[in-house]
Amino acid sequence: METISAIKTTSDLNFNDFFGAMKARWAINRNNYKVAPGLYSLGNPDKNSTVFVTANYKLSFDTLRKNLSELDAWILVLDTKGVNVWCAAGKGTFGTEELISKIESTNLADVVNHKKLILPQLGAVGVAAHEIKSRTGFNVKYGPVEAKDIKKFISNNFRSDSQMRTVEFKTFQRLKLTPVELVGGLTHFLLFVASFIILSGINKSGYSLDFAFEKGLRSALFITIGYLSGTIICPLLIPIFPFRHFSLNGILLGLITTTTTIFLGFNDMALFEKIGWMLMIPAINAYAFLNFTGCTTFTSLSGVLKEMKTFIPIIIIIFAIGFISWIISNFWIL
Repeated sequence: METISAIKTTSDLNFNDFFGAMKARWAINRNNYKVAPGLYSLGNPDKNSTVFVTANYKLSFDTLRKNLSELDAWILVLDTKGVNVWCAAGKGTFGTEELISKIESTNLADVVNHKKLILPQLGAVGVAAHEIKSRTGFNVKYGPVEAKDIKKFISNNFRSDSQMRTVEFKTFQRLKLTPVELVGGLTHFLLFVASFIILSGINKSGYSLDFAFEKGLRSALFITIGYLSGTIICPLLIPIFPFRHFSLNGILLGLITTTTTIFLGFNDMALFEKIGWMLMIPAINAYAFLNFTGCTTFTSLSGVLKEMKTFIPIIIIIFAIGFISWIISNFWIL
């Protein structure tokens, strides 16, 4: 069988790579930020060179090749539909069948004379190593969590120590993910603000542009506080929150930020409007924070599904009561 030629790549990242990564982190063309699946050659690999497996999400691919600098290696890229290793493993696209398919379609058995594949540890949940062995003859070995530890892993005779197997999710790592959450909900945020500005003008005398301007700007401020708190502040505070459920922590922080804002600048606000924001902002905060559950190591799929089933109705009810109170304040100033 004819061996399929590998695509040549390097460990050097250029301006387009860095610019593309920056755009992806801000959710710009993120769903299409991928490379072609298949076999890649890094440096000048031969039949004895190591085969590393990754996803075709370009950030994953670039992170791997950057950390293989000065090495000669093969990179087998699976078709994960442009999704990173961890998420793709959970969805099944970084999985057993796809790995077997790429081993066969690239004629990998003819490319190398060994039977060893190095997979990222975060992809383990999607791959049945014993099935790969029985159907292709290749042995799956899991590398370190962080690509930066690959060279240390290699020098340690392809073994991960406890530090390499530990999944960390430190402040800077969480901060890097917040732009995606921020931009992802931006359309809904702007529609929310516009709707509240328009509704602010309704009163018992009909409609007032002065009301729409004054109360509308105040509404925009409170909604912005709730949105930024849920998408940026909450992720940063994950380790110190008292509750296990993201929703409860979001509600808690929403109450704190709303109370503080009212106390510092809006103490003379109508009672029903205060009640409205005391309910709506925690609800907005909690809902925005729930979106972060898919980005963090602090949750599990079953736990997230259970939390959403329990708390989404509660969040909706809290927001609805707050909204009614806010509407009442348009007609009844107390």
